[in-house]
Amino acid sequence: MAFACMNGLIKFLIQFPTFELVFFRSLGTLFITAFILKSKKISFRPNKPILVVVRGLVGVTSMCLFFLSAHYIPIGSAVTIRYIAPIFGGILAVIFLKEKIFPIQWFFYFLAFIGVVLIKGFDASISLFGVNLVLAAAFFSAIVYILIAKIGQNDHPLLVVFYFMLIATVVGGIGSGFAWLTPNIYELLLLVLLGLFGYFGQLYMTKAFQEGEASKVAPFKYVEVVFTLTVGVFWFDEVYTLYSLAGIFLVISSLTLSVLYKSYKTKS
Repeated sequence: MAFACMNGLIKFLIQFPTFELVFFRSLGTLFITAFILKSKKISFRPNKPILVVVRGLVGVTSMCLFFLSAHYIPIGSAVTIRYIAPIFGGILAVIFLKEKIFPIQWFFYFLAFIGVVLIKGFDASISLFGVNLVLAAAFFSAIVYILIAKIGQNDHPLLVVFYFMLIATVVGGIGSGFAWLTPNIYELLLLVLLGLFGYFGQLYMTKAFQEGEASKVAPFKYVEVVFTLTVGVFWFDEVYTLYSLAGIFLVISSLTLSVLYKSYKTKS
């Protein structure tokens, strides 16, 4: 729900330049994460600084592309397409981490891509440029997965998030210098809420994976799509065709089945 609220705010504040949205999205989480690190007396010095910095740069690239895509396509469709990142991640994991993808998972991935085609191919309201922006964002998110796997347990997760937010704040701040729209008090409050919703979404998602089995928790990530679709329909009067809804269902169900199947085969 927190991520869905953040997505809704991104769409609502779309008049602001992308870098300014990135700046405020990152700034709030940066302060909260820094406070927690300091209170828990966790060192701010990463053990793998190069990987941590690269993870931040790749992550902010993905964030910028996703925020920019909200200018061109409905927010629910954007969130759905972004969730094909695990497909790119799986392919990259085979190449760089020597992980195994089961044959039926390739079939699930194929179905997910068919879902993306349905979302775009039969809906004239969806811009091809916007779809390509989200696909690029998903690809960079997949690279983030690989980098996090490479970092492993060497650095505290909060520290990795801190440097991600630090780099995103710097990049967003520099970019905002070229295009800045001064918010009023009400807009400033909403911009601050971007960072708060982003932080709480990240916090509770992390807690969920810590408390429960990944195979049981992972499919629930896709509930974000349902919440965001609801926000889009009732807040922004977005209209989704039957083909778009079928494509969204295909993406979510295919990737969920892939997660569940991999978990089953790994345990057996």
